[in-house]
Amino acid sequence: MELLEGEEELIHSEVDSIFQEFTPERENLIPVLQETQKRLKYLPKLAMQKIAEKIGIPEVDVYSVATFYNQFRLYPPGKNQIKVCMGTACHMMGGHIILESFERRLGIKEGETTPDREFSLERVACVGCCALAPVVVVNDKVEPKVSPIRVDGILLSYEIEKKLEEKEKDAEEEGKSQ
Repeated sequence: MELLEGEEELIHSEVDSIFQEFTPERENLIPVLQETQKRLKYLPKLAMQKIAEKIGIPEVDVYSVATFYNQFRLYPPGKNQIKVCMGTACHMMGGHIILESFERRLGIKEGETTPDREFSLERVACVGCCALAPVVVVNDKVEPKVSPIRVDGILLSYEIEKKLEEKEKDAEEEGKSQ
């Protein structure tokens, strides 16, 4: 995933700041990765390279730790985070089909973020709404009894919302320029 404008400088700054709190030793790798993710919301490749350089270990060692533990994200979270429940009830009611529908529609796989960073897609173990299966949670909104057709409707509602926000922003800017 490509970095956004200003993100490279932010990564360098945050990693340098983190190493003011932690000594550059191999045994601090996991706490350093945790703090990096806490500050940046994910572990960008550049941050892992810089961490490897600071600690003096191969980049592959940092990457292998980051991919071994599922607490670490290698992709930035999307503005809208989609979580597809895969608990027993949701799985039995077609949760895997819903996940595949989101993957197809968004053009990403589970654990990834769309290139525009609008959506990220995750599989979760259970959201505790078994009677509403299959369930999807978008940001904090629970979407019950989701079907593949509802996947399109859910995404369309967020696309419409984004266009409205853009129109409002354009109108504000036009008002300021007058």
